[in-house]
Amino acid sequence: MLVSRGSRAAISTACAALLLATSACGDDKPEAAPATTQTRLYGTDGNMLNSFAAELGDRADLVNGMKGTTPLTRLPENFKDRLRTVDPKLGDFLYSAESYDAVVISALAAQLAGSTDPAAIAKQIVGVTTGGHRCDQVATCLELARSGQDIEYRGVSLTRAGFTDAGEPATASYATLHFDDKVIDDGKTEFVGAGDESGASTRTPPRPRKQRGGKADKSDGSPLVLGGLLPKTGDLAIANPPLAAGAALALREINAAGGVLGEPVVWIDGDDGTNPAVAKATVASHIARGVQVIIGAGASGISRAVLPDVVAAGKVMFSPSNTDAGLTTVDDKGLYFRTAPPDSLQGRALADVILRDGPHKIAIVARKDSYGEGLQENVRAELERAGMGADKVKLLTYEPPADAQAKPVDFSAGARDIKDYGADAVLIIGFGESAHVVTALADAGVQIRH
Repeated sequence: MLVSRGSRAAISTACAALLLATSACGDDKPEAAPATTQTRLYGTDGNMLNSFAAELGDRADLVNGMKGTTPLTRLPENFKDRLRTVDPKLGDFLYSAESYDAVVISALAAQLAGSTDPAAIAKQIVGVTTGGHRCDQVATCLELARSGQDIEYRGVSLTRAGFTDAGEPATASYATLHFDDKVIDDGKTEFVGAGDESGASTRTPPRPRKQRGGKADKSDGSPLVLGGLLPKTGDLAIANPPLAAGAALALREINAAGGVLGEPVVWIDGDDGTNPAVAKATVASHIARGVQVIIGAGASGISRAVLPDVVAAGKVMFSPSNTDAGLTTVDDKGLYFRTAPPDSLQGRALADVILRDGPHKIAIVARKDSYGEGLQENVRAELERAGMGADKVKLLTYEPPADAQAKPVDFSAGARDIKDYGADAVLIIGFGESAHVVTALADAGVQIRH
């Protein structure tokens, strides 16, 4: 076909313009596809465990490259060795120290109170960690308490400062964990401190009662009976082994040192099921059996569900793993305590870990409960405080399974939403069930960075 000079000029001009957008005019090579967004996964204390990889079955390699934070202090090898005498197969240590310290502090508080009355124990708990003679060994601390001396317990998790007036740690240590080859790579673990020592309580506890003759006196209500309310089953069961091992080790070492008020401390096991109904039934059983201090629950939402029952019965509740910041101000009549730090501290540490990688868009996926949504909001606030625009942070939630018989989490719609959003960082706040969030992201075509 003949083309006029004017037409040829027009075509040349069009080609020149098109050249700016393509490689060449008349080149029959296809245009290069835009680079696919690589998305890094982040986790929290509910899923940054070695046992989490097993929740993904034959897709466990999806966790490779995932990183996150958890409340964790640098554990002495001696402590780990002692834990393994309780559970030789122990592969995770998350909250083992907090569980150990919760049991020890409860025992020391009862010894100082000279009574197993829950109200008397509660009045001593904060004071066990502040002021007085500093001690870090169970036998030494118990001996001081028996002699009527005030003590300042420094345990495995509680190393820098004691409790606040609200009955929780004033300071904390967080670890940045990395998954590599389907397990947490201990060689990459970093520790960072948080909190303020000046936040520790300065109140004077009731005067300690000296144990008469070092012998049992039934008028004090002994023996001390502790009731477990830990996640033996349910979504948080992946975290139960270290929690259970820490409590069992503390009980063994307390009783080896002579027990409390002249008698061995009694432990009545119990499951919180990561389920309010299961936990309520366990609490009712503990109350009926004369438990004075309940160790648990595992999840913050479960503690919120059963705390009214515990308070109504006048019992002490002491959790080693609740991190919901809202529990700091819950109406507990002075009967609720925890050795785990509130998420107001973890939110800051987690935001820092994410921002170090320089993401452009961040999606935060959380289980729909007080723990998930509370930490989600804390992280969002910290990200925005650091300069991330509100349009660069996307919040999503999912309903966790009601019980073991419920259908698995279906996050397919949320995963597609994240894919369309183009997030290059996804924080997943959940427990074992959050493995389904990871697989849903992969199935939606999100390119997970390993």
